[in-house]
Amino acid sequence: MLPTEHRLRRREDFATAVRRGRRAGRPSLVVHLRSGATDPHAPGESAPPTRAGFVVSKAVGGAVVRNKVKRRLRHLMRDRVDLFPPGSLVVVRALPGAGDADHAQLARDLDAAVERLLGGGAR
Repeated sequence: MLPTEHRLRRREDFATAVRRGRRAGRPSLVVHLRSGATDPHAPGESAPPTRAGFVVSKAVGGAVVRNKVKRRLRHLMRDRVDLFPPGSLVVVRALPGAGDADHAQLARDLDAAVERLLGGGAR
């Protein structure tokens, strides 16, 4: 489970990450990243933690399938949240193919998207 301090909950934060951030797409998901490195912090003040949120629409499947995809993505992000710069906003949007993808496929797609965003892989 993703710890509470790393959860993205406010609509404005989702909108900021999607509209102003960079994105990397894979067959089963799209990852949006608004890096926190650009936010200046006062001296002595610690940076806020990276926060992640998930968007799984009805196009992915019924309620059971959507919840299964969300649980899998939260579990995968738990191990990867420390890879992002402090204060980053991350939104993982599941595509319709995510409902049919197994855990390993979601992990590969998430890793590839994160690598592209953080590694600066141009396309």
